[in-house]
Amino acid sequence: MNVLIWQWGRRGAGPRFALCLAEALRQRPDLSVSLSLCRSAEIMQGSARLACDLPVATYRGPLSFLLRLAAMPVLLLPLLRRLRAIRPVLAICAMPGPLDLLMVAALRLIGTRIAVIVHDADRHPGDGWPLQMALQRLLCRSADRLVVLSRHVGTQLVRQGAAADDVIRFSHPPLPFDREHGITPSAAGPLIRSPGPPRLLCFGRLLPYKGLDLLAAALPRCPGGMDVRVVGLGPESAALAALRACPGVVVENRWVAETAIADLLAWSDAIVLPYREASQSGVAAAALAAGRPVIATRVGGLAEQLAGWPHTFLCEPDAASLAASITAWLTAPTARPPAIDAQAAWQAASAGLLEALAPIVTHHSPRRALRDGAGTNIIGARTEGSPCPSALSVSTLAKP
Repeated sequence: MNVLIWQWGRRGAGPRFALCLAEALRQRPDLSVSLSLCRSAEIMQGSARLACDLPVATYRGPLSFLLRLAAMPVLLLPLLRRLRAIRPVLAICAMPGPLDLLMVAALRLIGTRIAVIVHDADRHPGDGWPLQMALQRLLCRSADRLVVLSRHVGTQLVRQGAAADDVIRFSHPPLPFDREHGITPSAAGPLIRSPGPPRLLCFGRLLPYKGLDLLAAALPRCPGGMDVRVVGLGPESAALAALRACPGVVVENRWVAETAIADLLAWSDAIVLPYREASQSGVAAAALAAGRPVIATRVGGLAEQLAGWPHTFLCEPDAASLAASITAWLTAPTARPPAIDAQAAWQAASAGLLEALAPIVTHHSPRRALRDGAGTNIIGARTEGSPCPSALSVSTLAKP
């Protein structure tokens, strides 16, 4: 079966997520997997040649995006010719973007079934761009199935009008980073750091919903002697100023290139996610792959994503609870989480995803409710127990 994975973002986790998914599916002898990425994607600029079968020129800014949007009817025919050469039976959008409706239009013309992996059902405060969610909802209505990375997002989509039977849960596997180009999921052990005092890293976009004010209020309540780095790109704010005033804290308001993320994770002893809201976290997935403990607030889909993983400290989204969790990490016996085989995790997760998508590529199969492994509807269902890190939870079809 021919499968196409596409993600047309330029920076961030989307292209990496698509690449990891494509590489996992390429291990299956029964599939022919093609990958489509933006030509100017940061991950495409690495030293290794990516197996990108359908590179696409998208846009470099607001003006070029508007020009591309206006030129969509003209761009459709060349894209259609390239897709006919691939002949995908199933296409998976790894993360929605602003020009995906062009791809959907071309795929529909050749009869391809479409699944969209929805990372966020709504914009987070200070995040995103105008029309983002309007375009995403049009994309979701055009898909045969929606795939979510947490029940939290699945529930939000159903509230927005998606059919519960069309929503599949796909647990976010650990997201590995390679020092050279950050591409191939590997079975490498935890990254090694140099000696020194305890090191806490807060990494990601420096936006209001990330809870930087909570971190600034929590750190003075924690034991001293700790090095803290807050690294990412975002608008200057009172929270960043408060963090800079905390002893031992360095704020680096900058974009972190793909090739620099592995070294940033290697510097750390633990990752802190003091979020006020979240769908799930690519940074948490990267921390797990790097063998780093995670300190996170119990909001949105974070608790669901991290449940069952060792060396995870969950707290409430307030300064006192966050400080208690940081202190618990500092005073816990020093131990690294076990090495994680990220490649095996992606292969297991992608196999479950394909099983759940099987009905939409079987033309004569009626629609059936998508359910989790326990046979209960995923939307609103309770999780019984905690998933083992080596057995990632992926929704599968209910047994007849």
